[in-house]
Amino acid sequence: MQRKITSFIIAIIALTCVSGASAQFRYGAMAGGDVSNLRFKQDLISIDKSVGYSAGIVTEMMFPGIGFGIDFGLYYEQRGATLNLGEREMWASQGYGKERLYLHYAVLPFHLRFKYTRLNGFEDTLAPLAFVGPSIGMLIGHSKLDCMDFPFGELGLDFGIGAEIKKKWQVTASYNMGFTYALKDKILSNYSARNATWNVRVAYFF
Repeated sequence: MQRKITSFIIAIIALTCVSGASAQFRYGAMAGGDVSNLRFKQDLISIDKSVGYSAGIVTEMMFPGIGFGIDFGLYYEQRGATLNLGEREMWASQGYGKERLYLHYAVLPFHLRFKYTRLNGFEDTLAPLAFVGPSIGMLIGHSKLDCMDFPFGELGLDFGIGAEIKKKWQVTASYNMGFTYALKDKILSNYSARNATWNVRVAYFF
């Protein structure tokens, strides 16, 4: 799967280089909220979802006449979950209980998107869109939890839908499925978790 995502990124870069001269490029600001979870390989403890937020810069490059384009950006996103480590003696004996874990990421998304604009002029008011593609999350901070190791970054795949309003605003809902682990227990060699995040975002394009 990671090879497929790498090939997808290469295809996006190639498409950008070939069609960049005729593409319509713009950028904007984004803010949103998320509901995140951590999915462990083994069901040893219960996990409570958490609410976070995101904000940053987004860009869009659409190719006239075909409805397809790409988007990419850079933004901050807070993820995490509450780990009920006290349910297991191996962690409870170390003083761990209900641990609220915050994960702070700088995220780089690369999406292929489609915007339906053949609506006899109605697309100037409202145009539906959909997107899919990988995202790279670079960990810039996290809660103190000494029993876990945290990698520098993680790789995920985004699926999303939304709408463009008045050619300026975009409202989107998406799901990020993590493919690499976001944290790993220091003692149990195969006990690791991946991110799973639902996002709702609003962007304004200049």
